[in-house]
Amino acid sequence: MKKLLIPLALSGLLYGCQTESIKTTTTTATPKAELTIPFEKYQLDNGLTVILHQDKSDPIVAISTIVHAGSNREKPGRTGFAHFFEHMAFNDSENVPQGANRKMIEELGGVRNGGTWSDGTIYYEVVPKDALEKLMWIDSDRLGFMINTVNEGALEREKQVVKNEKRQRVDNQAYGHTGHVIRKNLYPENHPYNWTVIGDLEDLQAATLEDVKEFYAKYYGPANATLVIAGDIDISETKALVKRWFGEIKKSEPIADPKPMPVNLTTTKKLFHLDTFAKVPELRITFPTVEQYHQDSYALSALGEILSQGKRAALYKQIVETEKLAPNVAAYQNSNEMAGTFTIRVRAHAGKDLDDINNAVTKALTNFEKNSFSDNDLARIKARQETGFYNGISSVLNKAFQLGSYEEYAGDPGFISQDIENIKKVTREDVVRVYNQYIKGQNYIMTSFVPKEQASLIVDGSEKANVVEEKIVQGAEKNFDSDKVVEYQKTPTKHSREEPALSDAPLISVPKIHTSKADNGLEIYNIEHTELPLVNFNLRIDGGAWLESKDKLGTATLLAELMNEGTQQKTPEELEDAIGLLGAGIQFSAGADGIYINGNTLARNYNATMALVTEMLLTPRWDEKEFERIKARRLNTIKQQEARPFSVASRAFYSQVYGDQHRAGLPTSGTSETVSQLTLDDLKTFYNKNLSPKNSSLHVVGDIQQKQVLAGIQLLSKKWQGEKVRLPAFTPPKKIGKPVVYFVDIPSAKQSVIIAGKPALAGNHPDHYKFSVAQNRLGGGGSARLFQTLRIEKGYTYGAYSQMSKRHYTAPFLTYSQVRSNVTLESLQIFKDLIANYDETFTAKDLSTTKNLLIKKNTRNFETINNLINMLDEVSKFDLPHNYIENQQKELNALTLEEVRNLYQKYGEEQQMVYVVVGDAKTQLERVKQFGYGDPIMLDRKGQKL
Repeated sequence: MKKLLIPLALSGLLYGCQTESIKTTTTTATPKAELTIPFEKYQLDNGLTVILHQDKSDPIVAISTIVHAGSNREKPGRTGFAHFFEHMAFNDSENVPQGANRKMIEELGGVRNGGTWSDGTIYYEVVPKDALEKLMWIDSDRLGFMINTVNEGALEREKQVVKNEKRQRVDNQAYGHTGHVIRKNLYPENHPYNWTVIGDLEDLQAATLEDVKEFYAKYYGPANATLVIAGDIDISETKALVKRWFGEIKKSEPIADPKPMPVNLTTTKKLFHLDTFAKVPELRITFPTVEQYHQDSYALSALGEILSQGKRAALYKQIVETEKLAPNVAAYQNSNEMAGTFTIRVRAHAGKDLDDINNAVTKALTNFEKNSFSDNDLARIKARQETGFYNGISSVLNKAFQLGSYEEYAGDPGFISQDIENIKKVTREDVVRVYNQYIKGQNYIMTSFVPKEQASLIVDGSEKANVVEEKIVQGAEKNFDSDKVVEYQKTPTKHSREEPALSDAPLISVPKIHTSKADNGLEIYNIEHTELPLVNFNLRIDGGAWLESKDKLGTATLLAELMNEGTQQKTPEELEDAIGLLGAGIQFSAGADGIYINGNTLARNYNATMALVTEMLLTPRWDEKEFERIKARRLNTIKQQEARPFSVASRAFYSQVYGDQHRAGLPTSGTSETVSQLTLDDLKTFYNKNLSPKNSSLHVVGDIQQKQVLAGIQLLSKKWQGEKVRLPAFTPPKKIGKPVVYFVDIPSAKQSVIIAGKPALAGNHPDHYKFSVAQNRLGGGGSARLFQTLRIEKGYTYGAYSQMSKRHYTAPFLTYSQVRSNVTLESLQIFKDLIANYDETFTAKDLSTTKNLLIKKNTRNFETINNLINMLDEVSKFDLPHNYIENQQKELNALTLEEVRNLYQKYGEEQQMVYVVVGDAKTQLERVKQFGYGDPIMLDRKGQKL
């Protein structure tokens, strides 16, 4: 089933120091009337379906174009082609200047991207409303006037880019090949789901210009696409613009939608792979099921949640609690246009035998058959749907996604009402029936992915899976010239296709911030945002990991996680029910600078949700069993982080730059050594000592007035007391005398992670904002120099960026990328040159571009509740004036070219950079020695010198 109503993932909120009795009640979310997104749908003469949605709440517009062509339209030997074509489509077109498709939208203050899945491809952008016609010019040229401009240089470059994407997401990741193994064994060779969306490298490398043109001609006609425009638009004016820009695209004939092709397995298959990157074993069991919008897909989705989510869930109870074999378990239905699957996934604790996991799954399913599930379990799932629906349409882009997707795959943009009704109609009998029909006694695909040196953990009777590991050969890739212009005859049109002008600049309205202070010292910030009947809140308790001693690292993280597991009044199961039946979410978490309680609820349930927050904060359960489970889960996470190259690189950088006498130089969530030694008493001590309302700020945004915000926290402000906690100060790291290079070996890595950075500025430093502006054209997005050079010009990477981090301490200025391993040295040299020469090459045009994009970007910064929550958090954290946006805009407008150059020379000096490379030492270490900064210093995966 298409996952439309996804519950919001939440993180972090409150803590306190008293345990007085608190009265609680149980409230259930009351279903509201039918939920819809207003729209107008029509069709152009050329067959293009157009859907318009007006939303005047913010001066922005989103455009999405769904082409009904995903990897299921490909043929064997040309797998991955739909995704590859998506990349090609972002290149040149007949009437848009070369490179503008990628650069112009960002420089207009917008965002753009695309995506491909099994059943389709989407292109989407969000821009300030004055750029609407300019965006139509770009998008219509891509859909109707791009194919004549494709050339060999762009073809070869995008091959390299897509291969880098595959390395980053598949080849260089633990368990990355699982999808490939499952598809190859679940679906017959002639089934369109037999291959992954990204495809096989050999197929990608074999792609030709003729293939590109053939795919375009067959699938990219307007009759096979849906255009959605949503936002601050005038409907009649927009229709005229759509006709002008899209109406002259050549007419195409409709293409029949693929028919469902569900599969049946005649036998169970068990396969294994020795995973170079995995640190813990993983078991997956995949059953073939039904396609999206099939009536049984709704019950199967409910079954997945009932089996795995919640304390009473059969899989969770058996595998996580009873046998303690894994930190968590997942079960889920995934429905696509032609077929679906139901998957059980268990990523086990280190060293656990997957035969034991398999046996535990069997026991859990047997228990489910005997004990079934409660009405509350199903009610919780349904209660979350309304909240999830609103979260899913919180932005104009999300509304465009929903309308376009329903049109292409359900045949009706308004299908959302029926979709929700189908979810609500699921009964206990339906869930039991689909379990018996699709799961119980059925054949399946089982995969055992285990660390390379731990073959003994594989499920008995498994066969070796066919996984092709790419061999990176020095100099094997073709050279290309993507700037070469192709000669072609321009397609004649009635209307001029010259670049249109911008319309009147939109007025940016910064929402009003209301503040107050509770009697206990808690600072309260709120913004009234009435677009949706939702309330989001975030309570930050300053301190977090910053308050830990070196021998107690990870205390704040474990404490926050334990606070989610019941109260003195409620068992973990009862608390879970109370939150779920409200359709709400409450999550405690910890970070480097604080403990957070994040929440999301329907506005009508705000008081009941805050009552639960108060109970969780002031009367934690201190359950020893839950503590041991959470500690084991955290140790598992720490172990897995050693398999993630970017996490390894980040830890190495902070460890070496800040050292072990500065809290930033130590892992926020602790080390395996410190976490394993923590006790429940350590958490209680930290709780009683460090959680005070006088160090805390509550941020509330949504369909709620200030008086209602304050009424909902009366009990919290009365019961939660404490004195102000003094936060420790750490001496900023010394400046680096000369550049140094560190290297971490990840054997057989297909990519090298590169980080280059230096300590620069604290978040409250008066130069922080101005320097973040100054460095923007180095790596502040796809139009900046790192991305344009390393990806667009060279094809070395999938992305490359820079940022000036904002922290309460002297934070680093960072540049980073993940590059093909055999161009590690070349990429380092590019980093060095671009960083070192940035100030000298920064021009007046660069400054103008930066000012324009940052000013216009503000049109998007206040659209969603989450945007506004983040703004309030920044205001309270750095003690900013409420009009700080206006102040920053004045600073931005006043910046001169000389000032930008001086700022960069002061804070971005290349000769003070620390370089970290994480990659395959066997093939790259000797080459990195040629970089010019001495022999690299070798580190282990924990960032310590060998």
